[in-house]
Amino acid sequence: MGILVLLIWLYLFLAHGRFWLSRPELPAALPAEFPDVDVIVPARDEAATIGPVMASLLAQDYRGRFRVTLVDDASTDGTAAQLTPAANLNVIRLQTKPAEWSGKLWALHQGVMAVDAPLLLFSDADIVHDSRHLASLVAKLEQSRADMVSEMVRLNCTSWAERALVPAFVYFFQMLYPFARVNNPRSPVAAAAGGTVLIRREALQRSGGIEGIRNSLIDDVALARAVKKSGAIFLGHSGLAVSIRRYEHFADIWHMIARTAFTQLRHSTGLLALTLLGMVLLWWIPVLLALLGHGWQSILALGAFALSAVSYLPTLTRYRRNYLWAAALPLIALFYMAATLGSAVNYWRGRGARWKSRAYGTG
Repeated sequence: MGILVLLIWLYLFLAHGRFWLSRPELPAALPAEFPDVDVIVPARDEAATIGPVMASLLAQDYRGRFRVTLVDDASTDGTAAQLTPAANLNVIRLQTKPAEWSGKLWALHQGVMAVDAPLLLFSDADIVHDSRHLASLVAKLEQSRADMVSEMVRLNCTSWAERALVPAFVYFFQMLYPFARVNNPRSPVAAAAGGTVLIRREALQRSGGIEGIRNSLIDDVALARAVKKSGAIFLGHSGLAVSIRRYEHFADIWHMIARTAFTQLRHSTGLLALTLLGMVLLWWIPVLLALLGHGWQSILALGAFALSAVSYLPTLTRYRRNYLWAAALPLIALFYMAATLGSAVNYWRGRGARWKSRAYGTG
């Protein structure tokens, strides 16, 4: 067992797309050309964040023509009322949603149908953008000749719960979808981070449009898979955009994970069991063998634990967290395991998770 866990971590560290390096990061840049861009922001009950988000988008330093469209998805808190009218701002108000559509995708679909630019930027309603961001995204799209560019924006990391769990969320996402493999056209791995997605309209149409993924709860990954079937995609980290959504308490992060974790596993009990077993093998077997084993068994387990801790350091650096958090990774993994199991229990009980007063993932 000691040899097994060490071999697993050697593979992850050396051959799994170097996921732990926490890169690439999109640099600030100017494109050679400035095509028209339509920015679409789906929003439901986002009055607390929409003001600074829309102000940052309207203030983009972009030499081409761009418009910002807010699609208000039947908000009950006066989201659209927080906005100041602007020449390049359009607001679409929705009152209903078809049963077969997820709320965000229905809003995106309505926004796409209402605009006509060759490039589309999808932005979540909690992302504040540096004024250079749109130009940098377009520059990357042109330079890489990709059909879609998306970013893992910098997540909020101020509350105790966020400091403990948010860097690990990014770390686990990188492990699940190594960015180097996502960006490799020859690799079948496809993923995106839905907070910021720049896509060519023709590529969106070629992949089946938003309608093709209309009931997906993990819409960013579903879109990336559809686009990568016929074109290149790019996924990186962002130094030019930050999420201002707060997760004040551990329960808030629990609900965020439980909303889609079992969906990610395709509601499969077998995949759930394999996932939990794998996480025990990765995070807890090395600890238990290091503490309770003897001789070489303990040494091999310590080697596996050391590799796991070292692999977390670049993500901790990105979030300016103390390196001692690496020693707590098994406990953090236990939280994510419990939330994933909780997601399955919700599904089996027919409850699902609730997000913006809508139920998701019910069995």
